[in-house]
Amino acid sequence: MSPTPRSQALREIALVFLKLGATAFGGPAAHIAMMEREVVRKRAWVTHAEFLDLVGATNLIPGPNSTELVIHLGHRRAGWPGLIVAGICFILPATLIVGVIAWAYVRFGVRPEATRLLYGVKPVIVAVIAQALWMLARSAVKSTALAALAAAALILTALGANELAVLFGAGAIMAAPRLLRTRPSPGALVFAPLFAAVPAAAAAVPFSTGALFWFFMKVGSVLFGSGYVLLAFLRADLVERWGWLSETQLLDAIAAGQITPGPVFTTATFIGYLLGGPSAALAATVGIFLPAFVFVALSGPFIPRLRASPVAGAFLDGLNVASLALMACVSWQLARVALIDWPTLALAAGATFILLNTRLNSAWLVLAGAAIGLLIAP
Repeated sequence: MSPTPRSQALREIALVFLKLGATAFGGPAAHIAMMEREVVRKRAWVTHAEFLDLVGATNLIPGPNSTELVIHLGHRRAGWPGLIVAGICFILPATLIVGVIAWAYVRFGVRPEATRLLYGVKPVIVAVIAQALWMLARSAVKSTALAALAAAALILTALGANELAVLFGAGAIMAAPRLLRTRPSPGALVFAPLFAAVPAAAAAVPFSTGALFWFFMKVGSVLFGSGYVLLAFLRADLVERWGWLSETQLLDAIAAGQITPGPVFTTATFIGYLLGGPSAALAATVGIFLPAFVFVALSGPFIPRLRASPVAGAFLDGLNVASLALMACVSWQLARVALIDWPTLALAAGATFILLNTRLNSAWLVLAGAAIGLLIAP
């Protein structure tokens, strides 16, 4: 008996996104380029115009953009079952790979060989984050007002302001003039977000799998911008406020997410395993990705109206530059941990130069850093 059109479509979706999930290195931009080749040029599931509409739609909802694009494409191809199959198949390979790396890290991470390997990987990770920050800033900071807002958000974040307040405050500040039909003043924007300067509680919270799930559920529900913005939330709560991770462990988790294909958000899988084993890894992974499925399902009918709204666009502009400010702060803190001597400084500088001047996949640089670390680490 031949398969029905729906079952055939679901099988195609599963095969395409399992392959992409197992081979898509290089971050969201690279993921999107690979998807365009697979679903537009090779298979004609959607037109170029439809594909670009879906790319724009992912920027208007929280969560990992490339994963949300996968979910949208699955829905376009095979309805609600396609939405679920596409998302799971894209996420699954990276989750399994990161889970194995986390198991090896917990079991062998204290060995001298692992320490030497990470000596070379961490400076490259700092360079990867810096390159992403630079490329995103070039497109996000589109006016003097946005530059002033980014500077204010950077200062407030460095002073200990609550991350969510900074993000949504910045978005509201940019959207308000559109609602009032006035032009924002750059000078006013520097001071307007001061209401966001609410220091977060520093009290430690006992670890539990349930608390970890809800933490990552919250992050997946509010995180706009690049997946690298995730690092600011992880450091603020898991390192500074609750003390569940050290700075070094956070960098190691980021490294695991960088040397594997698929979404950067699988860093949550590594952290979950590190804190509570397989069950916590599963809880963290489900928590951070579940909102993406919900938001794509809910936002689909409203995408045309949202994209056409100048208020929604202005809100997103403000939120994006505030996200970059969070990235800049966390990059500085991570650099202080990773760049400890002249060899690590040279590794970071060399990796940054290569990333900014070539199209080399960042995964190759991370692997090269690992090899160099094994050779030169003290």
